[in-house]
Amino acid sequence: MTSNLPTIFIVDDDEAVRDSLQILLETEGFSTEVFASALAFLDARAAERPGCLLADVRMPDMSGLELQEKLVERRLDLPVIIITGHGDVPMAVRAMKAGAVDFIEKPFSDTTMLDAVRRALATVGRAESDRALAADAVARLETLTPRERQVLEHLVMGQPNKIIAFELTISPRTVEIHRARVMEKMEAQSLSHLVRLALAAKVEPGDG
Repeated sequence: MTSNLPTIFIVDDDEAVRDSLQILLETEGFSTEVFASALAFLDARAAERPGCLLADVRMPDMSGLELQEKLVERRLDLPVIIITGHGDVPMAVRAMKAGAVDFIEKPFSDTTMLDAVRRALATVGRAESDRALAADAVARLETLTPRERQVLEHLVMGQPNKIIAFELTISPRTVEIHRARVMEKMEAQSLSHLVRLALAAKVEPGDG
């Protein structure tokens, strides 16, 4: 494969995860390279080539978030997808605020991963599209009730339903109902999609 074709760089300290992702992506026709650590990835100067990066949020020596920050420091415009456990959602949201294009919660389906990679590859040089997304997200945000807006802000913080219920002094079931309505009104297919829309609309915790 020629060097100007995009490569999916997989950075994860778990060999089983690296292998399964590599098989999935190559089966779909993507070119891949795997690295057992963020430092190995940086040492290989792989980020200077076109493609996208899949990085686990929790790794020894350097986390996926720290790796992303290194790329920003070096002005390397490589789309980043953060792979996260449920408890790491606030960290993943922080990564998206810093420029990551997506985060994917474990366990994830093959379709979810493939869709995220295709979206990441499509983000290169699409400033006009980003502006359209922001305008669309703001319009959707305006359809939310004040309570739905509060629930959205807590979701952006990565809080689970039970914590949101406690902080808003409502029942977890009521949070579930509001959350479903927020997803519907924002036309979000997943939590990560909802966070992307919220960040595009510049939603911050405590705004509402």
